[in-house]
This record gives sequence, structure tokens and C-alpha cells, in this order.
Amino acid sequence: MVEVAERGIWLADEAQRIDLAAFTERALRLDDAAVIRFRKRSEDTLMAWLATGFDVLAARALQGRVRPDDLSAGADELSRALVASESGYVNPGFAMDSAWRGVLPPDSGFMHLDDVPARVMLDLAQRGVALAREHGSGQGPPVSLLDQEVISVSSGDLTVGIPMRCVFALTAMGFLPQSSNAGDDFAPESVAPDEIVRIRVLPTWLRIDARFGSVYRRRGNPAVVLR
Repeated sequence: MVEVAERGIWLADEAQRIDLAAFTERALRLDDAAVIRFRKRSEDTLMAWLATGFDVLAARALQGRVRPDDLSAGADELSRALVASESGYVNPGFAMDSAWRGVLPPDSGFMHLDDVPARVMLDLAQRGVALAREHGSGQGPPVSLLDQEVISVSSGDLTVGIPMRCVFALTAMGFLPQSSNAGDDFAPESVAPDEIVRIRVLPTWLRIDARFGSVYRRRGNPAVVLR
């Protein structure tokens, strides 16, 4: 295939376009004006990034290429372009680079703390949604609920708390491999008993890896993520 576009995304196959479409759909559910940032990771891999609105970043790796190496695009334009794409080329539409504020975490260097059963995350999300409905408002869940550390993970002398923000972001992005016949979006039994999420850290970042993507939370001053 001859590539003539100076700006765009080239995905390896239809499965990758389906994966990006799912990521884009979830982004639009959270924010109909969502902006997705694409960044080259290697010669044949790129990362799609989203600021979820929970002060948590979500990311998914895709097999393909992006030009330039770092670009941002509106999720609505991407959704339409993915429907129209047949050759593997996805037109990202109008440049939205100025709409993305904040730094991205590094690709490597994270220390593995521990693994947590995915069912635990769904159980926490289920409880969190119930509390949000009881105590929330038109502005969404209360900040006190989002900031609550609902699980602690340790390795050696290091203990890290996982806030509800990360749990909500993980489930909202559909990163867990849930069955479609559970009837409840947060039913713990909708994932296999042995499915896990992996907790990793850097001094300045918390990272939670699930089957279909990862979420990142800035440690220390989380607001730095969006500055």
C-alpha cells in the first residue's frame, strides 16, 4: 500500500480497527467531546491515550503506525473515520493537539507490586456505583468517594492504595474481559475467577494493567496529569 498522507493512523488489520473503535466508543460515553492522543511506541506499535475525567489516564496498545509520532484527534471524528476505513488508513480529522494538556507516563520502568483478581475490581465498582447513586449529584460521584482508597497493594516495604477513581476508569473503559450475558455491567461473575489485573508503580505513577488496556494515576499531586 502506498502511503501518501502526511498525517494519520495505519492499523495492521481489521481486529485492530475494531479494538480502536471500542476504545473510541467508551471515550465518547464518558465525554462526547473526548480527545484521544496517539503516540508511537515502536516501529509497529502505537498507544491510544484518553484523559477519562476521573483524573486518570486510560491507554491501549495497538499494532500499527501513526504519523506524526504524536498526534491528538477528536473521538467523534475518529469514530466516523473508523466506519469508513477499508484500507487500514484512518483519517484522524482536524488536528486537536492543542486540546491535550498534561504529560504522559513513560512506557517502561514500572515495578510490579502484585496482582489483584478482576472480580475484586468489579465488586468494588458495583459498590461504588451504589454509593454514587445514593450520595452523588448531577456533577457525578462525590470527590470523597473518588478519592477513597478501596484496596491496598504491597511489595516488601512499599504499600500503595488504589483509589476508587482508578476502579471506575478501568471498568468504564471496558478493559476487563467480561461476558455479555451477566445482566449487570459490574457483576463479578462476568469475568473468569482466574482473571487478574496487575498493579505496577513508579515513584510518580500508579499503573493498573488489565486484559484490554491500562489506567494510570499520578501519584503525589494527581492534578499534574491535566496541567
